Amino acid sequence: MEINCELLEEDIYKINLKGRMDIIGNADIDIKFSGMTALPRMLFIVDLSEVNFIASIGIRTLLLSTKAIHSRGGKIVILNPDSQVKKILLMAGIDMVLPIIDTLELAIAAMH
Repeated sequence: MEINCELLEEDIYKINLKGRMDIIGNADIDIKFSGMTALPRMLFIVDLSEVNFIASIGIRTLLLSTKAIHSRGGKIVILNPDSQVKKILLMAGIDMVLPIIDTLELAIAAMH
């Protein structure tokens, strides 16, 4: 699994993930993901367009970071997940706590 972070504008960070968020892939990125979403950063767009599978452990990583970010008044959204990943996220009810947005423009707008 690959992960990188880029500053888009002002204080909005885009975290790009690539690969499988299964037990093996998640082990590769879990600590890095937590570090990237730590203080003082507050606004995050998590790009899942290149994640082709997500297991419960990957969902756990997203939810733990979401809880921490929300507790300090920050925002986080998921950007453009693969259709199968989106289906899994919707079945798990992730969209109730973590917005799933299809375009970068709308994701940036959601941060304001």
